[in-house]
Amino acid sequence: MKSYRKELFFNLPARRMIVNITPQVEEALRESGIQEGLILVNAMNITASVFINDDESGLHRDYERWLEKLAPEKPYSQYDHNGFEDNADAHLKRTIMGREVVVAVTNGRLDFGTWEQIFYYELDGKRKKHALIKIIGE
Repeated sequence: MKSYRKELFFNLPARRMIVNITPQVEEALRESGIQEGLILVNAMNITASVFINDDESGLHRDYERWLEKLAPEKPYSQYDHNGFEDNADAHLKRTIMGREVVVAVTNGRLDFGTWEQIFYYELDGKRKKHALIKIIGE
């Protein structure tokens, strides 16, 4: 069995932003040479998420509205965590959206369902963060 590791780095200009990272994940898969196996993609910061869904701007705006209803950013005083930082909402949103995704690799390609894409979701941006890609297989 082979193993391949790659990191993606982000320093996004907005506090919250969704980025389609499918092309970077596909590039890592090509670099790995793995034809059959599994690929893990995970956010390496507790205020960011990686998820799979449709690359449709309306859906992305829906995520923003939905998450803001569940864990509103302000007022900051509503959260116990916000004594030192103002990002308690980002921690909660990350819990909802998830830390990682796993995708099957078949014949050297991501084995996706219809419309599926991989996204990095920055929830407390404007600083350097990263995601890990780990591929195992043959």
